[in-house]
Amino acid sequence: MRENDEVDGRVTLAAVAGQAGVSLSTVSKVLNGRSDVSEATRTRVERLLDDHGYRRRSQGAPQAPLIELVFHELDSIWAMELIRGVENVAKDNKASVVLTESGTRHAPAPDWIEGVLRRRPLGVVLVFSALPDKVKKQLRSRAIPFVIVDPAGDPDPDVPSVGSANWAGGLAATRHLTDQRHERIAIITGPDDMMCSLARLDGYRSAMAMAGLEVDPRLVRYGDFHVQGGFDHAMDLLEGPDRPTAVFAGSDLQALGVLEAARLKGLSVPEDLSVVGYDDVPLAQWSSPALTTVRQPLRQMAEEAARMLLRPRDADTSALRIELATHLVVRQSTAPPKGA
Repeated sequence: MRENDEVDGRVTLAAVAGQAGVSLSTVSKVLNGRSDVSEATRTRVERLLDDHGYRRRSQGAPQAPLIELVFHELDSIWAMELIRGVENVAKDNKASVVLTESGTRHAPAPDWIEGVLRRRPLGVVLVFSALPDKVKKQLRSRAIPFVIVDPAGDPDPDVPSVGSANWAGGLAATRHLTDQRHERIAIITGPDDMMCSLARLDGYRSAMAMAGLEVDPRLVRYGDFHVQGGFDHAMDLLEGPDRPTAVFAGSDLQALGVLEAARLKGLSVPEDLSVVGYDDVPLAQWSSPALTTVRQPLRQMAEEAARMLLRPRDADTSALRIELATHLVVRQSTAPPKGA
């Protein structure tokens, strides 16, 4: 970085250092994500750079052609599908993929940004529902593009993102069951603070209304998208004589938990209980019985997100939202209820 590097053609970085009351080397540390700068100083310098409209000049390719993929957890089956999608595009562009685990399902941890600014990847794919304004500004000021792959939420309109049709998926899953003449249909959706969970639940409610069926509040459950959550809710739902004849699980992992609960309750699937999952991860076709599910194109979502990162820098993707279609995959875990 040179002292006469201009900020938006009006002021030099040296002048920014003077306004902030710090040395030019400190401004350089902030720009490069170094951790040996106090938070107060970092905030002051970042604010001045932002006020002056600083955008780092393109310096050609970064030190290493990397695409960074950031999750809040890496132990889910669908995470592997997203990794494969990003790797497919990275390989075609002679880049490598860096995996980072950070934060919660809503946003990465605050300390993540320091590392990515040091690595200066080609771009960042984030599997979160949101991104703090401060982080967005830091990435944009370093000319590091980012895209949210969004199986979980509803990103801000100024964040490029790739999602899928969750409401349509919930509708298709439930209509499949009502078309088979099921009436007592339970749903185990995801956490109640995730937009995808609520969208799939809305699709379920719409399908029930279209069939002229009332929704029993006792049959609506909020899970966690994991096997144990599906198992625990199903054990409760299947207790007693007034149990549902079908369960729509908001993820394939939860559906596997439902299958195990049915087995322990002595119920046969699909003769005594129909089960529909969501995602269509590879394991779904190997469950016993093979799982009817809604296919969410996870790998294609990740591929599209990675391609968005690699578009020409002058292409405007700041407000681009891509939503890929979902569709029902019918296998052996669903059938009409007994006596229907």
